[in-house]
Amino acid sequence: MATVTNICFHGIGEPRREMEPGEASYWVTRDSFLRVLDALVDRPGVRISFDDGNASDVEIGLPALQERGLSATFFVLAGRLEHRGSLASDQMHELVGAGMRIGSHGMHHRTWRAMSAAESRLELVEARDALSETAGRPVTEAALPLGSYDRRLLADLRRQGYHRIYTSDRAQARETAWLQPRFSITAADTVPSVHQTMLSRPGIVRRAERRTARTIKSLR
Repeated sequence: MATVTNICFHGIGEPRREMEPGEASYWVTRDSFLRVLDALVDRPGVRISFDDGNASDVEIGLPALQERGLSATFFVLAGRLEHRGSLASDQMHELVGAGMRIGSHGMHHRTWRAMSAAESRLELVEARDALSETAGRPVTEAALPLGSYDRRLLADLRRQGYHRIYTSDRAQARETAWLQPRFSITAADTVPSVHQTMLSRPGIVRRAERRTARTIKSLR
């Protein structure tokens, strides 16, 4: 069964907005980003994504991808569009025009677990509709904010017709699976750590541990 490795970036360089608690550890320097990206070139079965819709996605991420012949999916927070330090509508058009894919990260950066009906509609439906309108094409994929999910949320996402959902479960994924684990790059990562923890196949015990953890999340 074919597997893929999903690698996720967040902010690159110096943030130009107030960061949320704990967010700083997911911002990487431009040089670190470029070194990791170079390590992903010509790696079969690697999918690249960006979360949160930071302006650095276009200012740094997009030209670096294009120079290396790479593509990515950008999971955008609809509620941050046009805000300082985040993507503007014309930047989303630039991503789409460059052949990049747009996915939803919701309206606000909050967990999607235990939402009311109104909150669920805002995060799962209205945010997607807003991003689809801005991108000029349907948005059919989503990345779970804060990586949190449960059985009820997964059922809601299926009912809303999402074609693929990305998590933060730090494991390889089956190529065609609906639920896709990802590895997030952090400020502490280096090219050797990426090779060791993300690009190398883990041992059977570690794979079993990760599979068990994902099963518990999806059934709770």
